[in-house]
Amino acid sequence: MEFTIILIKSIVIGGLLGFSASVGAARMFHAPSTQGLGAFRTLGEMNACMGDAASHFSFGLGFFFNAWASAVGAGAFTQDVTHRIIPNWAAATLLAKNKNLAETMHEPKKMGMIGAIIGAVVVAFLNSTAAAIPKSLQVTAVAVLVPAATILINTVMPVIFWLAALDAGKRTGFWGTLFGGIAQLIMGNAVPGVVLGILIGKGVDEIGWNRVTKSMLAAIILLFILSGFFRGFDLEMIKSFQLQSPNWLNDLHNVFNVK
Repeated sequence: MEFTIILIKSIVIGGLLGFSASVGAARMFHAPSTQGLGAFRTLGEMNACMGDAASHFSFGLGFFFNAWASAVGAGAFTQDVTHRIIPNWAAATLLAKNKNLAETMHEPKKMGMIGAIIGAVVVAFLNSTAAAIPKSLQVTAVAVLVPAATILINTVMPVIFWLAALDAGKRTGFWGTLFGGIAQLIMGNAVPGVVLGILIGKGVDEIGWNRVTKSMLAAIILLFILSGFFRGFDLEMIKSFQLQSPNWLNDLHNVFNVK
Protein backbone atom coordinates (compact mmCIF):
# COMPACT_ATOMS: atom_id res chain seq x y z
CA MET A 1 0.00 0.00 0.00
CA GLU A 2 2.81 2.40 0.87
CA PHE A 3 4.53 1.71 -2.45
CA THR A 4 1.29 2.48 -4.32
CA ILE A 5 0.91 5.80 -2.52
CA ILE A 6 4.52 6.73 -3.38
CA LEU A 7 3.91 5.81 -7.01
CA ILE A 8 0.69 7.86 -7.30
CA LYS A 9 2.22 10.91 -5.64
CA SER A 10 5.30 10.61 -7.83
CA ILE A 11 3.22 10.57 -11.01
CA VAL A 12 1.30 13.68 -9.95
CA ILE A 13 4.38 15.58 -8.78
CA GLY A 14 6.42 14.43 -11.77
CA GLY A 15 3.72 15.56 -14.19
CA LEU A 16 3.56 19.03 -12.68
CA LEU A 17 7.34 19.23 -12.46
CA GLY A 18 7.84 18.07 -16.04
CA PHE A 19 5.22 20.48 -17.38
CA SER A 20 6.65 23.54 -15.65
CA ALA A 21 10.28 22.68 -16.40
CA SER A 22 9.66 22.00 -20.09
CA VAL A 23 7.46 25.06 -20.60
CA GLY A 24 10.06 27.20 -18.85
CA ALA A 25 12.86 25.82 -21.02
CA ALA A 26 10.89 26.45 -24.21
CA ARG A 27 9.96 29.99 -23.20
CA MET A 28 13.63 30.85 -22.70
CA PHE A 29 14.13 30.69 -26.46
CA HIS A 30 11.66 33.58 -26.82
CA ALA A 31 13.43 35.96 -24.43
CA PRO A 32 13.53 38.92 -24.11
CA SER A 33 10.18 39.42 -25.82
CA THR A 34 8.69 36.73 -23.59
CA GLN A 35 9.77 36.07 -20.02
CA GLY A 36 11.29 32.63 -19.60
CA LEU A 37 11.41 30.56 -16.41
CA GLY A 38 14.56 28.47 -16.50
CA ALA A 39 18.32 28.46 -16.13
CA PHE A 40 20.90 29.93 -18.50
CA ARG A 41 22.82 26.66 -18.57
CA THR A 42 19.68 24.82 -19.71
CA LEU A 43 19.40 27.14 -22.70
CA GLY A 44 23.09 26.79 -23.53
CA GLU A 45 23.13 23.01 -23.18
CA MET A 46 20.01 22.55 -25.30
CA ASN A 47 21.47 24.82 -27.97
CA ALA A 48 24.69 22.80 -27.89
CA CYS A 49 22.74 19.70 -28.95
CA MET A 50 21.92 21.62 -32.18
CA GLY A 51 18.41 20.23 -32.59
CA ASP A 52 19.54 16.62 -32.89
CA ALA A 53 17.13 14.22 -31.17
CA ALA A 54 19.83 11.65 -30.39
CA SER A 55 22.07 14.30 -28.84
CA HIS A 56 19.28 15.58 -26.60
CA PHE A 57 18.41 12.05 -25.50
CA SER A 58 22.00 10.98 -24.82
CA PHE A 59 22.70 14.23 -22.98
CA GLY A 60 19.77 13.67 -20.64
CA LEU A 61 20.59 9.98 -20.29
CA GLY A 62 24.06 10.71 -18.98
CA PHE A 63 22.72 12.85 -16.17
CA PHE A 64 19.89 10.40 -15.50
CA PHE A 65 22.32 7.90 -14.01
CA ASN A 66 23.66 10.54 -11.65
CA ALA A 67 20.13 11.50 -10.60
CA TRP A 68 19.23 7.84 -10.14
CA ALA A 69 22.24 7.23 -7.92
CA SER A 70 21.36 10.28 -5.84
CA ALA A 71 17.73 9.19 -5.47
CA VAL A 72 18.67 5.63 -4.53
CA GLY A 73 21.57 6.45 -2.26
CA ALA A 74 20.53 9.75 -0.65
CA GLY A 75 16.78 9.83 -1.24
CA ALA A 76 16.97 13.23 -2.91
CA PHE A 77 16.74 14.59 -6.45
CA THR A 78 19.54 16.48 -8.09
CA GLN A 79 18.93 19.63 -10.12
CA ASP A 80 19.72 17.60 -13.23
CA VAL A 81 16.17 16.23 -13.22
CA THR A 82 14.63 19.63 -13.94
CA HIS A 83 17.49 21.37 -15.76
CA ARG A 84 18.84 18.61 -17.97
CA ILE A 85 16.90 15.34 -18.07
CA ILE A 86 13.26 16.28 -18.56
CA PRO A 87 13.72 19.27 -20.95
CA ASN A 88 16.20 17.41 -23.16
CA TRP A 89 14.14 14.24 -23.29
CA ALA A 90 11.04 16.27 -24.11
CA ALA A 91 12.94 17.98 -26.92
CA ALA A 92 14.28 14.63 -28.16
CA THR A 93 10.77 13.17 -28.29
CA LEU A 94 9.40 16.08 -30.32
CA LEU A 95 12.43 16.35 -32.63
CA ALA A 96 12.27 12.65 -33.47
CA LYS A 97 9.18 13.37 -35.59
CA ASN A 98 9.69 17.01 -36.56
CA LYS A 99 13.07 18.72 -37.02
CA ASN A 100 11.57 22.22 -37.06
CA LEU A 101 12.76 23.81 -33.82
CA ALA A 102 10.11 26.53 -33.90
CA GLU A 103 7.37 23.88 -33.90
CA THR A 104 8.97 21.57 -31.35
CA MET A 105 11.67 22.59 -28.84
CA HIS A 106 10.71 26.27 -28.96
CA GLU A 107 6.97 25.60 -28.62
CA PRO A 108 5.95 25.87 -24.92
CA LYS A 109 2.62 24.04 -25.30
CA LYS A 110 4.07 20.96 -26.96
CA MET A 111 7.09 20.92 -24.67
CA GLY A 112 4.80 21.22 -21.66
CA MET A 113 2.58 18.30 -22.65
CA ILE A 114 5.45 15.97 -23.51
CA GLY A 115 7.43 17.17 -20.50
CA ALA A 116 4.53 16.35 -18.17
CA ILE A 117 4.45 12.76 -19.40
CA ILE A 118 8.22 12.35 -19.24
CA GLY A 119 8.34 14.00 -15.81
CA ALA A 120 5.68 11.65 -14.46
CA VAL A 121 7.57 8.61 -15.74
CA VAL A 122 11.01 9.80 -14.59
CA VAL A 123 9.94 10.87 -11.09
CA ALA A 124 7.85 7.73 -10.63
CA PHE A 125 10.78 5.55 -11.67
CA LEU A 126 13.27 7.33 -9.41
CA ASN A 127 11.02 7.29 -6.36
CA SER A 128 9.71 3.77 -6.84
CA THR A 129 13.17 2.25 -7.30
CA ALA A 130 14.52 4.22 -4.36
CA ALA A 131 11.68 2.88 -2.20
CA ALA A 132 11.94 -0.69 -3.46
CA ILE A 133 15.72 -1.27 -3.42
CA PRO A 134 17.08 -2.69 -0.11
CA LYS A 135 19.62 -0.59 1.78
CA SER A 136 22.40 -3.09 1.08
CA LEU A 137 21.89 -2.67 -2.66
CA GLN A 138 21.67 1.11 -2.34
CA VAL A 139 25.29 1.23 -1.20
CA THR A 140 26.34 -0.89 -4.18
CA ALA A 141 24.36 1.24 -6.63
CA VAL A 142 25.95 4.43 -5.37
CA ALA A 143 29.43 2.90 -5.53
CA VAL A 144 28.91 2.03 -9.21
CA LEU A 145 26.81 4.89 -10.57
CA VAL A 146 28.39 7.91 -8.88
CA PRO A 147 31.93 7.35 -10.26
CA ALA A 148 30.51 6.79 -13.73
CA ALA A 149 28.45 9.97 -13.54
CA THR A 150 31.44 11.90 -12.21
CA ILE A 151 33.55 10.87 -15.18
CA LEU A 152 30.72 11.87 -17.54
CA ILE A 153 30.27 15.32 -15.99
CA ASN A 154 33.93 16.19 -15.38
CA THR A 155 35.55 14.58 -18.42
CA VAL A 156 33.15 13.66 -21.20
CA MET A 157 30.78 16.65 -21.16
CA PRO A 158 33.52 19.33 -21.30
CA VAL A 159 35.02 17.61 -24.35
CA ILE A 160 31.63 17.40 -26.08
CA PHE A 161 30.88 21.08 -25.50
CA TRP A 162 34.40 22.09 -26.55
CA LEU A 163 34.04 20.15 -29.81
CA ALA A 164 30.67 21.84 -30.36
CA ALA A 165 32.35 25.24 -29.91
CA LEU A 166 35.11 24.35 -32.38
CA ASP A 167 32.55 23.12 -34.87
CA ALA A 168 30.66 26.44 -34.67
CA GLY A 169 33.53 28.42 -36.19
CA LYS A 170 36.94 29.91 -35.45
CA ARG A 171 35.67 32.80 -33.32
CA THR A 172 33.34 30.61 -31.25
CA GLY A 173 36.05 27.97 -30.93
CA PHE A 174 38.54 30.57 -29.69
CA TRP A 175 36.24 32.01 -27.03
CA GLY A 176 35.00 28.56 -26.03
CA THR A 177 38.57 27.31 -25.60
CA LEU A 178 39.66 30.43 -23.69
CA PHE A 179 36.72 30.58 -21.31
CA GLY A 180 36.61 26.79 -20.98
CA GLY A 181 40.25 26.74 -19.87
CA ILE A 182 39.67 29.52 -17.35
CA ALA A 183 36.55 27.79 -16.00
CA GLN A 184 38.47 24.53 -15.64
CA LEU A 185 41.15 26.26 -13.60
CA ILE A 186 38.77 28.22 -11.38
CA MET A 187 35.68 26.00 -11.13
CA GLY A 188 37.10 22.57 -11.88
CA ASN A 189 34.73 22.10 -14.84
CA ALA A 190 35.10 23.63 -18.31
CA VAL A 191 31.45 23.36 -19.35
CA PRO A 192 30.25 26.75 -17.96
CA GLY A 193 33.15 28.54 -19.64
CA VAL A 194 32.68 26.79 -22.97
CA VAL A 195 28.95 27.65 -22.93
CA LEU A 196 29.79 31.30 -22.25
CA GLY A 197 32.35 31.19 -25.06
CA ILE A 198 29.75 29.84 -27.45
CA LEU A 199 27.38 32.64 -26.41
CA ILE A 200 29.99 35.33 -27.06
CA GLY A 201 31.27 33.80 -30.30
CA LYS A 202 27.87 33.29 -31.88
CA GLY A 203 26.69 36.68 -30.64
CA VAL A 204 29.59 38.44 -32.36
CA ASP A 205 29.04 36.38 -35.51
CA GLU A 206 25.41 37.46 -35.70
CA ILE A 207 25.40 41.08 -34.47
CA GLY A 208 29.09 42.03 -34.32
CA TRP A 209 30.92 43.90 -31.57
CA ASN A 210 28.28 46.30 -30.32
CA ARG A 211 27.11 47.49 -26.92
CA VAL A 212 25.30 44.22 -26.19
CA THR A 213 28.20 41.87 -26.93
CA LYS A 214 30.72 44.13 -25.20
CA SER A 215 28.49 44.27 -22.12
CA MET A 216 28.19 40.49 -22.18
CA LEU A 217 31.97 40.12 -22.41
CA ALA A 218 32.48 42.54 -19.53
CA ALA A 219 29.91 40.67 -17.43
CA ILE A 220 31.62 37.33 -18.15
CA ILE A 221 35.04 38.71 -17.23
CA LEU A 222 33.59 40.11 -14.00
CA LEU A 223 31.97 36.75 -13.32
CA PHE A 224 35.30 34.95 -13.63
CA ILE A 225 37.06 37.52 -11.45
CA LEU A 226 34.48 37.27 -8.68
CA SER A 227 34.29 33.49 -8.94
CA GLY A 228 38.06 33.20 -8.72
CA PHE A 229 38.23 35.59 -5.77
CA PHE A 230 35.52 33.94 -3.69
CA ARG A 231 36.99 30.51 -4.40
CA GLY A 232 40.42 31.70 -3.27
CA PHE A 233 41.89 30.99 -6.71
CA ASP A 234 44.17 34.04 -6.61
CA LEU A 235 45.78 32.96 -3.34
CA GLU A 236 46.28 29.42 -4.60
CA MET A 237 47.81 30.68 -7.84
CA ILE A 238 50.29 32.86 -5.96
CA LYS A 239 51.23 29.91 -3.74
CA SER A 240 51.73 27.68 -6.80
CA PHE A 241 54.50 30.06 -7.94
CA GLN A 242 56.16 29.70 -4.53
CA LEU A 243 55.44 33.37 -3.75
CA GLN A 244 54.17 35.06 -0.61
CA SER A 245 50.66 36.46 -0.75
CA PRO A 246 50.59 40.22 -0.04
CA ASN A 247 49.07 41.21 3.28
CA TRP A 248 46.47 43.49 1.70
CA LEU A 249 45.15 40.59 -0.39
CA ASN A 250 44.96 38.31 2.63
CA ASP A 251 43.17 41.03 4.56
CA LEU A 252 40.70 41.51 1.72
CA HIS A 253 39.92 37.79 1.71
CA ASN A 254 39.51 37.80 5.48
CA VAL A 255 36.87 40.50 5.16
CA PHE A 256 34.72 38.06 3.17
CA ASN A 257 35.88 35.02 5.16
CA VAL A 258 37.45 33.55 2.05
CA LYS A 259 40.51 31.36 2.54
